[in-house]
Amino acid sequence: MSTSKAQRFNPFAFSPCPVTLITTVVYLALLIPVLVTHLTVPPAPETSPKGVNLTEAWEDLQHLTGGFHPYNSRRNDEVHEWLLHRINTLARSAVDAREHSSAGDDVPEVIVFDDKKSNLTYSNGGVGKAAIVGVYFEGTNIIVYIRGSEDDQSNWWERPNGKPKGKGGVLVNAHYDSVSTGYGATDDGVGVVSMLQLLRYFTTPGNKPRKGLVLLFNNGEEDYLNGAHVYSQHPLSNFTHTFLNLEGAGAGGRAALFRSTDTEVTRFYKSAGHPFGSVVADDGFKMGLLRSQTDYIVFNGILGLRGLDVAFIAPRSRYHTDQDDARHTSIDSVWHMLSGAIETTKGLVSYTGTDFDGKTEDQGKVNSGTGTLGVWFDMFGSAFAVFRLHTLFALSVTLLVVAPLVLFVTSIVLSKTDRMYLFSMSKSLGETDGKVSLRGLRGLFRTPIILVVTTVILVGLAYLLEKVNPYIVHSSEFAVWSMMLSAWIFLAWFLARAADFFRPSALHRAYSYTWIFIAMWILLVVNTVYANQKGIASGYSVFFYFSGAFLATWVSYLELFSLPKKGDYARQTSRHPGRRPSSLGSRLISPSADELGSDNGRNGAENPDNTEDEPTEATSLLRSQRTTFANYRTSGTDGVAEDSEEREDSEEAGTFGREQSWSWSLPRWTWILQLLLLAPIVIILIGQISLFLTTSMSQVGSDGVSTFIVYLACAVLPTLLFMPLFPFIHRFTYHIPTFLFLTFIGSLIYNLVAFPFSPANRLKMSFIQEVNLDNGSNTVSLTGIQPYVIDAIKSIPSAAGQNITCDSSPFGALEKCSWVGIPPHVVGEAPADGQEIGPGKWMAYNITKIGGKNSARFEISGRNTRACKLKFDTPIADYRVSGSAVDHRMPHTVREGVAEIRLWSRTWENTWIVDVDWRANAGKSEDDDDEEVDDGATSELSGKAICLWSDDNRSGVIPALDEVRLYAPTWVAFTKSADGLVEGSHAFTV
Repeated sequence: MSTSKAQRFNPFAFSPCPVTLITTVVYLALLIPVLVTHLTVPPAPETSPKGVNLTEAWEDLQHLTGGFHPYNSRRNDEVHEWLLHRINTLARSAVDAREHSSAGDDVPEVIVFDDKKSNLTYSNGGVGKAAIVGVYFEGTNIIVYIRGSEDDQSNWWERPNGKPKGKGGVLVNAHYDSVSTGYGATDDGVGVVSMLQLLRYFTTPGNKPRKGLVLLFNNGEEDYLNGAHVYSQHPLSNFTHTFLNLEGAGAGGRAALFRSTDTEVTRFYKSAGHPFGSVVADDGFKMGLLRSQTDYIVFNGILGLRGLDVAFIAPRSRYHTDQDDARHTSIDSVWHMLSGAIETTKGLVSYTGTDFDGKTEDQGKVNSGTGTLGVWFDMFGSAFAVFRLHTLFALSVTLLVVAPLVLFVTSIVLSKTDRMYLFSMSKSLGETDGKVSLRGLRGLFRTPIILVVTTVILVGLAYLLEKVNPYIVHSSEFAVWSMMLSAWIFLAWFLARAADFFRPSALHRAYSYTWIFIAMWILLVVNTVYANQKGIASGYSVFFYFSGAFLATWVSYLELFSLPKKGDYARQTSRHPGRRPSSLGSRLISPSADELGSDNGRNGAENPDNTEDEPTEATSLLRSQRTTFANYRTSGTDGVAEDSEEREDSEEAGTFGREQSWSWSLPRWTWILQLLLLAPIVIILIGQISLFLTTSMSQVGSDGVSTFIVYLACAVLPTLLFMPLFPFIHRFTYHIPTFLFLTFIGSLIYNLVAFPFSPANRLKMSFIQEVNLDNGSNTVSLTGIQPYVIDAIKSIPSAAGQNITCDSSPFGALEKCSWVGIPPHVVGEAPADGQEIGPGKWMAYNITKIGGKNSARFEISGRNTRACKLKFDTPIADYRVSGSAVDHRMPHTVREGVAEIRLWSRTWENTWIVDVDWRANAGKSEDDDDEEVDDGATSELSGKAICLWSDDNRSGVIPALDEVRLYAPTWVAFTKSADGLVEGSHAFTV
């Protein structure tokens, strides 16, 4: 009796209560930290560390975000002067420390460059035969050089064609311009104030860098990455060989490492106190899934530097809107980016190895070498794993061969020892004695069938959401996750429990792990091919998943060694057809009442087909009392039926319910080992990737991207997340699945009927006002998803009663809806006579035919602006901007032609002089390629001369924008539609 009680209360047995409790605890204990890491930011220290002043950093951020400061705004000039003053103040402090401190030799020299000379003409690149956009840009970058102890001590940049010497330096970059509709707190104010603190840190005694450090405060990132492009014309661009780019695409939260050139530079980020990020985002850029770009592509793709991209990534709904402000970030977020930047930069400027060493090239640029593709991810935001992709490839290939081989050899040994119950239907006793049924095939196909059915149902739910309420994930991603996760667990439990009731199998775990092993082996093969051929590293989780699955599967195979030999079991059964056999002097198993006929004797030689005999008068009453699904009960270590005699026999035997009687000797604790071998790996890695993907993609619907891909991810990822749970789920009690079923019903109803946007997760719409300067007419346009654009326009007073026209947009499902708007007042103060400046005088342009028949000179300028452009109806062949530099690394024309030339000046109301050449066959179709064309023939060139206005810091300058902000619903946010908020245009024909 005492033995039965000890078994009954065994807390580690493979029975419903322990299984339910332990698996729930394991999943919650790991999922909660993953979720907390993703949603919270580590607190900033109460006292600033040496060399850093967090209070100063926060005050700098507040000042920087006091207004919109796009490149084409007066506020941008004010920010430039303020920033230059702050840099010079910190630089003077370094000079004072060097001159008056005993540790003066430990304080580096600081040189500040206010670069108002560099300019550049380049192209933004073309895709296929698409025409490209040409850009002329005059930079106002501020560059700070902190001389390293190993640097050339001469001012080599002052010499004509001066060349740097040594091993090169490190570049840290952030842009100080914002978009015209955002205050730029995290895009990129936190990056800017972090660089100011880097200047303070590395000029503090004791922190002098070994290698030179270049801090680039670049202006013009928001429009074609102009500031980074023009940095290429400064001499210091030939000195730097590695870089750290600080960026933002959200508002607050953690700063994530989301892109890196190679393993070697990524290792320096490992020293960050709270590393955060995954190579999954990097591969998203490689595969074209993420299309927005940062200065990273200029530093790496054009300048050939190796480095890192660190940025805030969420929430996207505040990105480029007026909620990207200091109120929606925190000093904790500032410290998270700053602390990571300090540690990464310290490593880069102090490195003494050979990975980045190189010989000085003829052009004077220090060779940055080539790195190796890497794999990297964080663990709970506290640890960081970095290793080479080649290492992952080698380990994957090895495991793909070794793991199946180990299982195969183990299976052979099991067969040789007559214990391979897997895939065994029966055991022969000889030619005359017949066979004894083993029922070893029970549950063989249960796992793939249930997993496929469950996943298909979840995909159906994803399709349902896409059709009924496609944008609910925008504001309620966790409601979507709750629906999918609860549906998966309930469906898998219900189907597995039903299958176990009708066909109970002691081999369910072994078969489940075998199928998981096979599935992950196939995935690992695919991942290994992509890693080798495409350099895709995102499948690192598959490797670890497969490793855990292999070990858990192997444990299931090793468990079979504890079973009696099949021959012994069959002989015992044949000798005692009315009861379960015993072996080696002790009972192998005691029968449960409803198994006597189905498990033993009668399904031996007399009943080889395992059919039950009809009950007779001699049949035990207990045998005729069949357990039902409703009263399926458990007791002790393994479940038993209601009858006390049956319960006593089962407890002595060690079987569970109506499972195969030979399973009496299977270990009762190894399921915990299997759970711990696989579940933690999966929860941490798949959980992290799931959150990362949904956070970055949940609000892509506002950009015109189909949300079905998001819902599909939410439907498929639960299968990967909970597959380690499936081998045990049939042992769950009904309590948690029932609760989750109710959760599913509630979340499903919410997801189908709830409004998808909220003041905290607003729907972004793009604004632009276009003025025809030829006739003075203007239209205001909002671009967004329907029907919400129309709903927003209906709330705007000036649009009331107007005919709203909507046209499709180049951006997915977005539509551009327009109406006649309130005229803007963007050209500055009225003249002394008080008369309003008419639209016809907002800009001036002149066109003169020059040289050949198809060449012309354009002179264009605008009032109160420093940004204009020329847009052509047919692409031109070539163009030249007066006074512009060119760079062979960035060709500004291609064979397909240039459709638009964007002009940016550092001075206001500048006049650009642009020479344009076009072909006589500019409008020729592709079908005419074989026809001869007279290139000397005269043809017309038509298009528009346009100037831009982007300054919205004063009310009344763009009253149409003031109006939509004032009257639009609270769930709507506004961002820029193009470089300018207002565009004024004159049509031309040459």
